[in-house]
Amino acid sequence: MADCEKLLEAARANPAGLRIAEACTLAECFGWTFARQAGSHRLYKRQGNPNLMNFQEDRNGKAKAYQVRQLIAAIEELGTEGQDDEV
Repeated sequence: MADCEKLLEAARANPAGLRIAEACTLAECFGWTFARQAGSHRLYKRQGNPNLMNFQEDRNGKAKAYQVRQLIAAIEELGTEGQDDEV
């Protein structure tokens, strides 16, 4: 749980600085699971939520900042109830 919180704080502080793997890990911390990859897009789904979370890598290996901000907004909407302690 502490790692997930640190990752969330890093994402809030600098959405443009989050690596693609870190964005995927953060999504998994809060209950999203890998659904599929469509080209360069990694798609995550969450039970009870019909919307997919999409992550795309930029040229520097970082997640797109607007996608990280969308993830942060979805996490804040959920609150901490959706957090998974195992990741």
